[in-house]
Amino acid sequence: MTETAAETSLRTFLKPYTAKSDLRGALSLAGTLAVYAGALILGAHWAGQGVALAALPMIVILAFASVRLYVLQHDCGHLSLFATRWPNEAAGHVLSVFSLTPFRVMQYNHNQHHAYLGNLDHRETTEVYTMTLREWQSAPWLRRLWYRTYRNPAVMLSLGGIYTYFIAYRWPRNTLKVGVAGVIVHNLMLAGYLWLVWVMLGMPGLIVLGASAVIAGVIGVFLVYLQHNFEETYWDRKPDLDFRKATLVGSSSLDLGWLWDLGTGNIAYHDLHHYNPGIPSYNLRRCQNDLPEALKSHDVIRWPEAIRSFRLKLWDEDTGRLVPFPTEESAHAVTAR
Repeated sequence: MTETAAETSLRTFLKPYTAKSDLRGALSLAGTLAVYAGALILGAHWAGQGVALAALPMIVILAFASVRLYVLQHDCGHLSLFATRWPNEAAGHVLSVFSLTPFRVMQYNHNQHHAYLGNLDHRETTEVYTMTLREWQSAPWLRRLWYRTYRNPAVMLSLGGIYTYFIAYRWPRNTLKVGVAGVIVHNLMLAGYLWLVWVMLGMPGLIVLGASAVIAGVIGVFLVYLQHNFEETYWDRKPDLDFRKATLVGSSSLDLGWLWDLGTGNIAYHDLHHYNPGIPSYNLRRCQNDLPEALKSHDVIRWPEAIRSFRLKLWDEDTGRLVPFPTEESAHAVTAR
């Protein structure tokens, strides 16, 4: 596929932002771990004293620190946090304990997601499954019920995060392809970490850690959903599938505020990440702010549109839009055609 002049300009513009800094990577990692440890210790202290109003902010800060550590692990999976391979891989394995996510399996599955982004024939590689409108219209009632439940924000954000990080990642998808030993070692390391928290901070430490993990799961699923589920996203089938369009148009750019970017490692600028995964998270926000208007593929999504996007459930292949569930009237009208 021939690269357009605009794509060439964008690729050229993004290249300087792929520069890795071992110092910045180390500071980002060490700073996040320090906030994580401080929030956990203070949260456990206040929880043990029965002061919930003081413990709750620490739990929220710990949750965002956990999300940020996951984003740094994700950087390591792309070998983009540090300048060379070995520190990326070493950090990725260490961070798996705090992110509850085995590094090698995450790396493999996420690379599959990048490779098949926007491909309607490979939706098994996406973090959030999406049916097409035609599939919905022809689906039996039981499948519709399952999909309605699955795409319900209350279910997806709460139970979805708990299932993913507490259950599914103990034996994740593609474990047999990537390596059973790595997952077993990861689970043992996680068990050892929980034991250490219990020894040092007691039951309050485990309660604070567990509560923060639930909140981190909500934040994580919220982000994962919005990264590719918005009205003007992009899906198609080969041979018409345009991979470069999928990376830019099919990935969102979220502007949810500076504090949100700080707490989530700038991963909200997901179109730039997908177009060039070599950009470290500590360069993404600056890259987005410097991006000329002529090179932007779509407008940023702010909080009102982000919340509204959770109404969108199905990919309409005819209009090229993500749409809500059809009303009964519109469903009958389509059936009657």
